[in-house]
Amino acid sequence: MITLHLARGTIALAAHAALEVTGLDHRLAWVDFRAAEQRGEAYARVNPKGRVPALETDRGILTETPAILEWIAQAAPDAGLMPADPWQAAKARAWMAWCASTAHVNHAHKMRGARWADDEAAWAAMTAKVPQTMLETARFAEAGMEGAFLLGDAPTVADLHWFAIARWLEGDGVDLSAVPGVAAHMSRMREVPGVARAEAMHG
Repeated sequence: MITLHLARGTIALAAHAALEVTGLDHRLAWVDFRAAEQRGEAYARVNPKGRVPALETDRGILTETPAILEWIAQAAPDAGLMPADPWQAAKARAWMAWCASTAHVNHAHKMRGARWADDEAAWAAMTAKVPQTMLETARFAEAGMEGAFLLGDAPTVADLHWFAIARWLEGDGVDLSAVPGVAAHMSRMREVPGVARAEAMHG
């Protein structure tokens, strides 16, 4: 059985939802960030990066959300979470790369400024910028949607990745009425069997 190491309120929701959608047999290993378990010796043996998610499989441990999402999709191809068409699959990977390298980083500036600067004034400036950058992020996703979902009429791993980030928008100071396409996408994602079940465990 595969094991997903995850924490509430994090990007790990994307991988968790993918497991629920595909129905792959799995167990959940919750990491308590409030107790700093991600920085402890026990979790370092799972993921020395000190981040979630991490997915334990019979082949080893995978980290990084795009890689985990793609592995889950390929392990359960009948779920259709990764397009069979090479061009569409590449576009799904492009969305996930953007989620990881741009959208997630924009959000992290709110409370992780120490990753980029030692000056506390710089941290405050980063935090103050987040409502603007996350609104721009949401508008980019909204403009790029090709249908009910990012790539058309069916959800993919890219939608799961973006959904996990979009849940942070209101907490980042973004009024969802300014991005109705994103709000509608979030509602549709919650109707995908398994997504709401995973989300309910994350608070």
